[in-house]
Amino acid sequence: MFRVGSGHDTHRLADGYPLILGGVTIDHPQGLVGHSDADAVLHAVTDALLGAVGQGDIGDAFPDTDPQWKGADSRIFLRGALDRVNRLGWRVVNLDVTVFAQRPKLGPVKAAMKANLAELLGVPADCVNVKAKTGESVGHIGRGEAIGCHVVVLIQSFTAESAEGVEENRGSN
Repeated sequence: MFRVGSGHDTHRLADGYPLILGGVTIDHPQGLVGHSDADAVLHAVTDALLGAVGQGDIGDAFPDTDPQWKGADSRIFLRGALDRVNRLGWRVVNLDVTVFAQRPKLGPVKAAMKANLAELLGVPADCVNVKAKTGESVGHIGRGEAIGCHVVVLIQSFTAESAEGVEENRGSN
């Protein structure tokens, strides 16, 4: 049994913040603004994982109204979502990530992002793909005002028995 999850996130760029994408700190004069570290890639992955098992989104699980998440490392969110996925009897099969950024050019850091995501998800590196697209100078991404990310994740049940447990859990939510 398989399921697909989709995730999306966008944050604006501003001076005085570090730029972190996929858990990798990137040398750039601007960073992403958010309640946590604003890692748009890890936020989108978290949303995709939660969505694949019908558990809402990152705002439901880690609300930005909760002061404990102020400045938080987004790996906490991803690990929490992955733990939920695993507890419900599912594992990650593969992940496809598209980062939308006019600047900086992400080619030099895509391999590091891929390796970090594979490690965080506990999958082989060839089960993760990271692509980078510019905004072609159109919209908030193209003007260099923001960075966005879209993610698709495929998960598989551990066993038919655990898949039945997920269906039972669905009825209790």
